[in-house]
Amino acid sequence: MNIRILGAHNIESAETGCTSIIIDDVLAVDAGALTSRLSLTEQQKLKAILLTHQHYDHIRDIPAIGMNFYLFEKTLDIYASSIVCEVLSTHLLNDVLYPNFAEKPPEKPALRFNIIEPGKAATITGYQVLPVTVNHAVPTIGYQITSPDGKKTFITSDTGPGLADAWRQVSPDLLIIELTLLNKQESFAYKVGHLTPTLLQKELESFYSLKSYLPQVVLVHINPLDEKGIKAEIRAAEKALKTKIRFAREGMRINI
Repeated sequence: MNIRILGAHNIESAETGCTSIIIDDVLAVDAGALTSRLSLTEQQKLKAILLTHQHYDHIRDIPAIGMNFYLFEKTLDIYASSIVCEVLSTHLLNDVLYPNFAEKPPEKPALRFNIIEPGKAATITGYQVLPVTVNHAVPTIGYQITSPDGKKTFITSDTGPGLADAWRQVSPDLLIIELTLLNKQESFAYKVGHLTPTLLQKELESFYSLKSYLPQVVLVHINPLDEKGIKAEIRAAEKALKTKIRFAREGMRINI
């Protein structure tokens, strides 16, 4: 399984992209940096996108990729909860802000929406995909993705504390988890459903207590304005857990 980080941060700039991850060039998780980070040739290789929730930084490129697949004369499958599909249809692909590419062209729409439900595994473009509920400000789904050769990654998307139920359902080789805020922002983290270094440490301790191992850990959704401070604070978690925790960066590739 080859994993490419297209966007590793929570805000966009010339150096940073919003959350978007692509697996083996064909399966994407979230659409914060798809069209800005992939060439047209690379975009045409995509077969499906898994969306975690409706916040704009995770769905922003769906209209743009819809336009491109319309011009490619291809259909791209989008997998998401019914809430996310409704938000896209109502607010973005509504024939006012942008064309509804789920209906255009009528004979072969550029986008095909597929409803997924937490806990119900599905085979998507050859991968076994398990949607798992995580804790965020709006209903959010993380995905455990298993390759044909059995390699597993769990991508949490945006999440706050309290992941024990999620940990019971997954057993990844690689955990891609958010870390957005500094330790001093812990009360705010609970309110908005994000993690700090200390809160992440507690969640990884919970994982270990339930599963008796720790997977590789890679962090995404970093606030670039606080990244230096977050990196300093994560050292305490690494020491306590006796493990290496990596920070994702745009263009990073991970093989498992």
